Amino acid sequence: MKIEGMGAMPHAKGTAFRVWAPNVQKASVIGEFNDWKANKTPMKAEDDGNWYANATEAKPGQEYRFHFVTADGEITRIDPRARKVTNSIGNGVIEDPEFNWGEDDFKIPAWNELVIYEMHIGTFNDLTPDNDSAASFKNCKRKLAHLKKLGVTAVEIMPIAEFAGERSWGYNPAHIYAVESSYGGPKGFKQFIKEAHKQGIAVILDVVYNHFGPSDLNLWKFDGWSENEGGGIYFYNDERAATPWGNTRPDYGRKEVREYIRDNALMWLEEYHVDGLRFDGSVYIRRVDGPGDKDLPDGWTLMQWLNSEIKSWFPGAITIAEDLQSSEWLTKSVEEKGAGFGSQWDARFVHPIRQSVTAAEDESRSMESVANAISSLYNGEATQRVIYSESHDEVANGKARVPQEVDGKNPKSWIAQKRSTLAASLVMTSPGIPMLFQGQEFLQDKWFEDTFPLDWDLAESFRGIVLLYRDLISMRLNRKNSTEGLMGNEVRVHHIDEEKNLVAFHRWKNGGSGDDVVVVANFSAEIREECAIGFPNVGVWKLRYNSDAESYSDLFSGFFSGDAVATAKECDGYPSQGIVHVAPYSVLVFSQDRA
Repeated sequence: MKIEGMGAMPHAKGTAFRVWAPNVQKASVIGEFNDWKANKTPMKAEDDGNWYANATEAKPGQEYRFHFVTADGEITRIDPRARKVTNSIGNGVIEDPEFNWGEDDFKIPAWNELVIYEMHIGTFNDLTPDNDSAASFKNCKRKLAHLKKLGVTAVEIMPIAEFAGERSWGYNPAHIYAVESSYGGPKGFKQFIKEAHKQGIAVILDVVYNHFGPSDLNLWKFDGWSENEGGGIYFYNDERAATPWGNTRPDYGRKEVREYIRDNALMWLEEYHVDGLRFDGSVYIRRVDGPGDKDLPDGWTLMQWLNSEIKSWFPGAITIAEDLQSSEWLTKSVEEKGAGFGSQWDARFVHPIRQSVTAAEDESRSMESVANAISSLYNGEATQRVIYSESHDEVANGKARVPQEVDGKNPKSWIAQKRSTLAASLVMTSPGIPMLFQGQEFLQDKWFEDTFPLDWDLAESFRGIVLLYRDLISMRLNRKNSTEGLMGNEVRVHHIDEEKNLVAFHRWKNGGSGDDVVVVANFSAEIREECAIGFPNVGVWKLRYNSDAESYSDLFSGFFSGDAVATAKECDGYPSQGIVHVAPYSVLVFSQDRA
């Protein structure tokens, strides 16, 4: 009996092994089950460059490697598809794929109901120098109750594939099939996902296919062969190999490498029950020089294939591109010759919004730029963009958290609180899939580091700011059945006042009471009183949210804006006009009660 598949495949009578190594002369499996002796479990060559062996004595939990005889001598390698490794330069571990998922029949919410929380397993929990074990799936799992109460509906996990060392952002994958051992390995990740699903939270996972490594890279010259001092069978061996992280771009044109990446993407969705994938740096997959203009057709067709396969096998799962080049082609369907992603991180939103709240002087803010950030959609679809004011990239690499950027001397000051919550309010009220970065909801400051844990004491110190985020998310998801328009696709920025630094926009799904939403944002340090704003209909427009409410911070004024009464007077291209009053650096949200 021959077992189909790749890697180590446990079965009732042992474990089967298959590995792609087309340039070796002989191959065998060595491990704890045969005293690490190459002559005990020889592998047979197959027609396609694969080698196969069935070891009846090999059991889950045992360590193993592949032993190759090459033209240049003998080498050993970790299984490229090992689900578990002892560490990035250690051995593979035969992993039992069985896991008790119980009644986990969780389905990802509709994409217009997603509120994403980006998190890093290594720093999300209470990591201390004396307690390294805190950086684990197990301890992160304990914090899921906080996220449920906050209202988020999905977590986006920064990469957890095995990386070099025990501290990393995760964007340096050494073994893309293995789950980081220091975090708790594959079972720890499955248990985290199972608990997230119990809490009603979807799990989206970052995957890194634009490069591998570059350190502790077991795939490098995997079977001994390479050209031009390149990386061998898994990589381009010419100028196409070059990336900002080393000459480690996978060979997207080679069938076996394409399958290696495709099978990895499907593994996370099938074996781990993740609900979506976020592709890191997709521009480095589709272009040789990243943001330059030298296309890499192999990479484009690979992304199309991956998205087609995911859509076919896992309908409803979301794929997100971190491309940041504002190209509609990323989220066009494969049938339209697009890449087929469900959504993409939107640079057209985050950069102007951050600039508008971090600029020192009010006269430096452009309301036209803000208006474009609010209203620019990809292919006319709100869910084709992920919008945010903080992400791991935006709060590192020379940049910091928004409160820190606003007031470097005192990131907990009035102005830091006001402007950071102004940005967050726009994230939650503009069309798109909103995303927060861990700790944003309690004013975590400084910049992101993989050795600097969240300060969870801030969640208590700034519980009012946490409440502000809870209210924003509740409103965004229409929990009180009065702001359905925030879940809709439609937007019109109808009031732009550069002199007063004021913007107002209308959101709706189907229109009408309980659906139409009007948002007013003041980007000025001055109170704006008696502002005439256009409204879709006459009548009372209830104030659903005021970011200046005293309940959110002791430093806020609680400037009472009150409900707006719209009368039949044309304004801003609308048939009705209401008078509003808005505090400095604040956002108001209005809607009408359902009829």
